[in-house]
Amino acid sequence: LDYDAGNIKSVEKALHYLGEETVVSRDPQILLNADKVILPGVGSFGQAMDNLHTYGLIPVIHEIVEKKTPFLGICLGLQLLFEHSEESPGAEGLGILKGDILKIPPCEGLKIPHMGWNSVNFSEPKHPLFKDLGEHPYFYFVHSYHCVPEDGSVITAVTEYGEQLTAAVAKDNVMATQFHPEKSGDVGLQVLKNFIEI
Repeated sequence: LDYDAGNIKSVEKALHYLGEETVVSRDPQILLNADKVILPGVGSFGQAMDNLHTYGLIPVIHEIVEKKTPFLGICLGLQLLFEHSEESPGAEGLGILKGDILKIPPCEGLKIPHMGWNSVNFSEPKHPLFKDLGEHPYFYFVHSYHCVPEDGSVITAVTEYGEQLTAAVAKDNVMATQFHPEKSGDVGLQVLKNFIEI
């Protein structure tokens, strides 16, 4: 699912490396017929929602989710699943998950955006997206905002950055990571491989 997102190429490359046939598209029919859908995202919350709106993809994403197609959001793609973001006041998110996106609180000695490698702790039982990964693997993050779900049970992984931040969420067929699996070496490839096999 593409709306001129800069990291789309790295996601595509990682999937090709895993031997997956990928189609980068914003065509509703192609997306509705896909076995699995990935929503990567770079840029701002409001701009991304505007793009989804412009291409008529908001109802398409809701339909994909309702028909239980496995759906993976990455980085901003995770944030768009929620209702609102402090980054773009007034912009409505997809609202597939309840909760808000808040600015990472300032903390002495820590830079915002949170950029670089950080270890992740998984919720128990471990979600299938994280199968065959050891404890506390390191993933690559780039974000200034973090999600605060209304229902804590959707959180599947957390990371520490001044305070505990949500690193991944899942509900039914919808999964999302705040980190970039496509930029996280072997552990990230394992996450994408697990998603392919779900």
